Amino acid sequence: MDYTDDVKRLWSHHDLGSGDARYPAIIRYATMAASSHNTQPWQFRIEPGRVWILPDLSRRCPAVDPDDHHLYASLGCALENLLQAGRASGLEGRPEYDPSTTGVKVEFEETAPVRTALFEAIPERQCSRVEFDGEPLTERETELLTQAGTGDGVSVLLIDKEAQKEQIARYVAEGNRAQFADGAWAAELKSWIRFSADEAARNGDGLYGPVMGSPSVPRWLGLLAMKFGFSAKAQNRKDFRNIHSSSAIAVFYSEHDDERHWIEAGRCYERLALQAAALGLRTAFINQPVEVAAIRPEFARFLGIGDRRPDLVVRIGHGPETPRSLRRPVEQVLV
Repeated sequence: MDYTDDVKRLWSHHDLGSGDARYPAIIRYATMAASSHNTQPWQFRIEPGRVWILPDLSRRCPAVDPDDHHLYASLGCALENLLQAGRASGLEGRPEYDPSTTGVKVEFEETAPVRTALFEAIPERQCSRVEFDGEPLTERETELLTQAGTGDGVSVLLIDKEAQKEQIARYVAEGNRAQFADGAWAAELKSWIRFSADEAARNGDGLYGPVMGSPSVPRWLGLLAMKFGFSAKAQNRKDFRNIHSSSAIAVFYSEHDDERHWIEAGRCYERLALQAAALGLRTAFINQPVEVAAIRPEFARFLGIGDRRPDLVVRIGHGPETPRSLRRPVEQVLV
């Protein structure tokens, strides 16, 4: 398998087909969504006029995500892509959270095909773990991003003041220190890193080394390099630079702390990230303050959101295209 060819095929638009063939085609777009560690913790079931998005609990990350918050947010990311692709294929979707499966049932009906700017941006969205150029957002960009990131019971804050970005960087650093001190967290992260192109192509999931700024190397060499260069101090230096180079930081927060709202938060993130890509902007997660439970309440107080849960934290700015991770083929996620 050639990683470069696989990436090129994945991160491009493809034929949406007609009739029932549209359903696996739009699911392929759904699999191009974001997920924690690129675990792709979703399963899809196709029924007449309907698609189910279900959690794949075999792909949990209990160290970084003990309550499965990020897992369910990932379902929301896939849902947003599915709805955008459905609309482009002439299928208007009506999603409904299903508490019995903790998944989402999407009923589709025929409509005139509409290829929105967000649909066109699906192959452009990526998590760019690099410095941005610091150029401020325009008023119009801020308006469009806020609109895209707001949903049913989910709000987004766009933070662009330097003093506030500095404080966010300090919360991220505190989160890094807690996570790097946790052996289970480090082991879990390493298990999802694909250090070489061959390893990444073989698995079709996980974090490809160059996506994280590392060269493509054999696994034994990558693990050796992490042993000597993997530290909270080094990560904090990188995160401080990245945060201060960003045009803004987006923080999503929910009215209620449950699976339905976690899914909606993921959907809002994906929509904002697609809008950012449509505007020529890059995004990247800096979720440490919401992943460490001991830090999260203090971070919420800093944000002024009361007892609401902050769900996701995302950098936004202008930056270069970076290497991309793969996704599993549709046949591997159908049930």
